[in-house]
Amino acid sequence: MRDDTIMVIGAGQMGSGIAQVCAQAGYSVYMYDVSEDQIQKGMNRISDRLVKQAEKGKMPHHDVKDIYLRLSPSDSLNDAGEAFLIIEAAVERMDVKKDIFKRLDEKTKDKAVLASNTSSLPITELASVTKKPQNVIGMHFMNPVPVMQLVEVIRGLETSDQTFDTVVATAEKLKKVPVEVHDFPGFISNRILMPMINEAVFALYEGVAEKESIDTIMKLGMNHPMGPLALADLIGLDTCLYIMETLHKGFGDDKYRPCPLLRQYVSAGRLGKKTGKGFYTYDSK
Repeated sequence: MRDDTIMVIGAGQMGSGIAQVCAQAGYSVYMYDVSEDQIQKGMNRISDRLVKQAEKGKMPHHDVKDIYLRLSPSDSLNDAGEAFLIIEAAVERMDVKKDIFKRLDEKTKDKAVLASNTSSLPITELASVTKKPQNVIGMHFMNPVPVMQLVEVIRGLETSDQTFDTVVATAEKLKKVPVEVHDFPGFISNRILMPMINEAVFALYEGVAEKESIDTIMKLGMNHPMGPLALADLIGLDTCLYIMETLHKGFGDDKYRPCPLLRQYVSAGRLGKKTGKGFYTYDSK
């Protein structure tokens, strides 16, 4: 195990963003995915973002190559054995995450930290499938990762102080602001954000206003940088639905009931920007 090496599980939008900020902070980074195509897309996504930053004068051009060279595509979880910190950023499904954590538990060193970028799922339950629950913690980055400063840090029931301190120190090295929250469904960010998005979908569903009007009111009236429906498209409507279902199940309160229109859009494959169509339609380029 090396104290300068991090492994990121998942090369999608969140995983590639996490890998990028880790490499920018000077860490050697393995970026793993089960799909070679997804790994390449993730690497290309990082390269494009770095080049754009350099073109805007936000970093020297020679730094782009140095950062990119600190990234290593990985198709083997065995590489996790070299890392002091493994950050899981897979799809927001408990069964998938549990399977990953079981496998990582067998391949990592005794002191390696297993962090999940889950946006709503209980850390204590994830930790229960490992033999080292004291090493498991939530490390919830915000989207887009290279831009947003916040990292929610969530202790599970068994999370040790050493694990917590390691994650806080790492987040600070990434130039993020770590904030501790307790292990409840949705934590703080999505417990507040997702019901707001869901209510915006209900307003659209009930014909209270058109989507543009809803988003404009929240931008101009509440000073939000993006309207809730456009934000849902950015996050992914499938992710929004899954988080609302997690909140509904976790709290047993119908105020978290997902809007039927949200379910309908997800069933139709209208997932937002990643599919080219959600509440809005996006250029496929």
